[in-house]
Amino acid sequence: MIASRLDLGTRKFWRAVGREIDLDGEHAWLRAPMSGDARVRDGWLAAEASAYDGVVREDVPSAGLIADMRELDGPGFDTGHLRPEIRDFYEHTSDWRMEVWVAWSPVFWPAGELISRAFGRRLDQLALPMRPLDVAQGMDSRVAVIADAEGTQRAAGWLRTLRTTGDYVFSGCYSVRALPGTDRAGVHVAFPLESGNVQVFLRPDHGDDGSLWLRSPGERFGGNGAYVVAQDRGHTYASRAPIHETFHLYVDDEGVLRTDHTLSLWSAPAVRLHYKLERRADPPRDHKSHFA
Repeated sequence: MIASRLDLGTRKFWRAVGREIDLDGEHAWLRAPMSGDARVRDGWLAAEASAYDGVVREDVPSAGLIADMRELDGPGFDTGHLRPEIRDFYEHTSDWRMEVWVAWSPVFWPAGELISRAFGRRLDQLALPMRPLDVAQGMDSRVAVIADAEGTQRAAGWLRTLRTTGDYVFSGCYSVRALPGTDRAGVHVAFPLESGNVQVFLRPDHGDDGSLWLRSPGERFGGNGAYVVAQDRGHTYASRAPIHETFHLYVDDEGVLRTDHTLSLWSAPAVRLHYKLERRADPPRDHKSHFA
């Protein structure tokens, strides 16, 4: 009872600070999966596939978060300038294994711990690791392709769990999406929540060394950045969130693919994560499908 009131109160807050939106019209760019239950996990996948009259497939060999990185090409960005390891990671994500390190700012750690206890671990969603030992043995990841009726990949579910406990850390929907009025597409990530979601629009850029930068700057409503969407009493509301993320994917001097991830609140870094990414010698093969 207390938990359900807490979740309802949270939706009421985002309604109060947000604006009403029309997901079938002007604000279709904010349409993204939501969870029908408080405990998220992977329960949203089938409903998202049904929106395309499609299917969720977990039997796709070498499944990737993005079917073809060239979908991101446009003025100022050319996939051909990226290191091939980076493109391989995004197009064949399930073939890669990750090790993770985490460091919280002392200022934000208490708030992060409170949110993790009150929401993340209970909802099995956005449960950011709080201590280095939480991720000492790494994360396991699973990629589920969301395909339409013709079999074309429209999005991908990336489900990440702690290797030690199997607890969910992130359950996200990844796709390529162009915002209204922008000159090129970016990476869109949605984290379903009960009757809502958190979304991040990331603008890609490449470095001179073939690295990839993904950034969610603090742009106006309708621009790149983070949003919270909530449904309440038959209406849908959206608000910009003061969350800014930066991902830097690069290959180090020893040929290892790495990622530096910084999450900031307003302009202050709150948590930094570092990923070491290694291609599996013998990638696993799942054999499951969930028909919508």
